[in-house]
Amino acid sequence: MVGVLVVTEPGAIRRVLVVRLSAIGDIVLTTPVLSELHRALPDARIDYCTKAPFAPLVASNPAVSSVVTPESLTPGASYELVVDLQNNRRSRALVRKLRVGKVTRYHKRNWKKLFLVQFKINVSDGYQSVVERYGEALDGLAVLAPKVTAPCSLYPSPEDRAFAADVLGADGPVLAVCFGANHFTKRYPLERFARIIEIVTSETPARVLLLGGKEDEPEAKKLIAMLPDTVRSRVLSLAGKASLMQSAALLSRVDAVLTNDTGLMHIASAFGKKLFVIFGSSVKEFGFMPWGTEYELFETPGLSCRPCSHIGRSKCPKRHFRCMMEIAPEPIAARIVETLNKNSA
Repeated sequence: MVGVLVVTEPGAIRRVLVVRLSAIGDIVLTTPVLSELHRALPDARIDYCTKAPFAPLVASNPAVSSVVTPESLTPGASYELVVDLQNNRRSRALVRKLRVGKVTRYHKRNWKKLFLVQFKINVSDGYQSVVERYGEALDGLAVLAPKVTAPCSLYPSPEDRAFAADVLGADGPVLAVCFGANHFTKRYPLERFARIIEIVTSETPARVLLLGGKEDEPEAKKLIAMLPDTVRSRVLSLAGKASLMQSAALLSRVDAVLTNDTGLMHIASAFGKKLFVIFGSSVKEFGFMPWGTEYELFETPGLSCRPCSHIGRSKCPKRHFRCMMEIAPEPIAARIVETLNKNSA
């Protein structure tokens, strides 16, 4: 944090800028902080700076007055408070161009990640969500509660919700499957997703919705091709066909979500969905578990090579990919079946 901000009267802060440039999950995880800021400073203008592709995630948030991009942020703009939740060279350069009273920053604690990745030494004192670490950037703002407790929040438009209603209708339970991820070591193998889908559709009346970005569309086709003909009719892929907020609206209507460690996991958490989360190279110690919703985590504990990265890798450095290959699909399917049948009873 730069400086120590002590405010005893909300009226002392009239303009706030929150900065988080990327990516999907990270931005969703800032929304509890937005809610707390808006609650504490109801009369303040709160602007949010992010990259253009991610602007829809916060554009309709009632805590946000306007969304700006790094390109549209006016040099010399005046803010009493800047909350930099990116804290990298680019965000610092953006802030230097502004007229700012005080700046508070998210502490990434990269040295702890380094110890965990390089030496497999966990120096953290218990689990702490990145949401709580974002909240620490507000320490010293006396009008705020000591801890961030708000859930993640997203606000699909009426048009997005109508799209989701039209796609899904009301014909029984739906399992969303978020099978993609930016990095290979975060992706559960497609054939294992196929096995889970086959079991779930054989033991429940659920339909299956595949979600992802444009980059996931070819993989969705591969996944569907792995399924028996009798199962394919119960599977709908909107990977690459739904916008970010249309995907959010779809996730708001499903009954459960099976997901890799990906931004869609955090989008689903904003709607309180039951999550079945698969972690390969990811570990919970990094702080990016779902916030404010029920989830079950499937992982391979005790591997001496895990985690191999704090963001993921393009291939397994050990070439065995045990972190994913030792997670059997049948126990995951069994838990999903139990949950869906219980909810349908």
